[in-house]
Amino acid sequence: MDGEVEKDDLIVHDRDTSSNTDQRLRVIREKDITDTKFGYQRYTETESINAWLVNVQPSEIFDGPTKTLLAACDFYFLGENGNRFKVAYPFRPYLYLGTAHGFEFQVAAYLTRKYPLSKVEHVEKENLDLKNHLSGLKSKFLFVSFPSTVEMTAFKKELFPQIRKNQERLKTATDYTSMLAQHLGAFRADKEGEVFEYIIDIREYDLPYHMRVCIDEKIFVGLWYSVCGRNTATQLPSIKRNDDIIDPPEPIVCAFDIETTKLPLKFPDSAIDQVMMISYMIDGRGYLIINREIVSEDVDDFEYTPRPEFRGEFRVFNEKDEKGLLKKFFEHVLKVKPHIMVTYNGDFFDWPFVEARATFHDIDMTKEIGFAKDTQDEYKHINCIHMDAFRWVKRDSYLPVGSQNLKATTKAKLRYDPVELDPELMLEMAKHKPQTLASYSVSDAVSTYYLYMKYVHPFIFALCTIIPLGPDDVKFKKNYLFK
Repeated sequence: MDGEVEKDDLIVHDRDTSSNTDQRLRVIREKDITDTKFGYQRYTETESINAWLVNVQPSEIFDGPTKTLLAACDFYFLGENGNRFKVAYPFRPYLYLGTAHGFEFQVAAYLTRKYPLSKVEHVEKENLDLKNHLSGLKSKFLFVSFPSTVEMTAFKKELFPQIRKNQERLKTATDYTSMLAQHLGAFRADKEGEVFEYIIDIREYDLPYHMRVCIDEKIFVGLWYSVCGRNTATQLPSIKRNDDIIDPPEPIVCAFDIETTKLPLKFPDSAIDQVMMISYMIDGRGYLIINREIVSEDVDDFEYTPRPEFRGEFRVFNEKDEKGLLKKFFEHVLKVKPHIMVTYNGDFFDWPFVEARATFHDIDMTKEIGFAKDTQDEYKHINCIHMDAFRWVKRDSYLPVGSQNLKATTKAKLRYDPVELDPELMLEMAKHKPQTLASYSVSDAVSTYYLYMKYVHPFIFALCTIIPLGPDDVKFKKNYLFK
């Protein structure tokens, strides 16, 4: 192997070691397992069916004939009859390279040799940097595509320093020095390694992969499509807009909130405190899980309906301890298979606390229900959307900063006074007034659910029809309407 590298050091050999490839294959298998738990089977039939796009995520697929990993987008659909399925849509990630005038073919040949997994094509594009671009004059670019984002990332990492260096050199160059250098032969690449010096620009390299796919294929979440798992002509999936169906289906929405123990005048600590109650609403039906290790007596089913249009009939599960409470919650989530999980400031409190307490009881929350913290400390899922309603309140509710907690938001947006309770009294009420504490707990779930259904849900999915991203990504972006 060492001899091969010395013989032709221009070729970048496969950067994926066997361990990295195995890891990527393992991720694909784990995604498929989680998707199956939530009712999403890969659709590969040739028959075209109508379905509503609910989510999109970047992914990879293993191509059997070539034995390689290819970039793909997983599109998650909700059928007319409520069935679920996903389509893995292969699409090569790409970018554009600008070269010094007259060196397009030399650079293309060089890149093809050095990066055998990439494909290089010559294209002409409108370049708004040209002073006379309105005249119809176009610039020549190299269109470079890759099997997956892994190869593209390695390519960018290698080229970026050289491109920056080349751009700095161009800034100091003048027409005279350029002409003189060309006359003296400085622009002849005597060594192929010097071809790098003629790559002077890189474009469209920073778009998220799934955004790139949605833009190019004109696929948007929140719209209806005619979906074919395998086109007989191309042997690839086909997703075409269906304008005949307008009304969206009703995805399953689960909004939850937790109540925990805490020391006096302290913030709850997941290392020592426990979850007392988990209250949640699923499609207008309420549920409450009680930790009887903390709460002194069983709580019966009850109703909490602050306004006629905000009904809340709650079924209560009395579990013997915290472990039973968490397992019951996870089991119910897997049974219902919600399309959307809703919290209020859940990224900061609810999800981390539940995950920590589950870990304490040797339960892996990620393996159980698929939710995990990402690099931005946000809890994400492969197919289930996490909507933190607090994000919408901060960005789009126009409420002042001091009125953005759940109680104040409920008063302002839902027009009723929620149950309020001093946090210092909660543990005492769990022992002496469990019914009062239960009413307080479910009031937060009711507020979160109806706040989401009335304001956040229509807003986010309306944005998704014009922004080529999934709901998880749209909710965190700045307000595109005023950008």
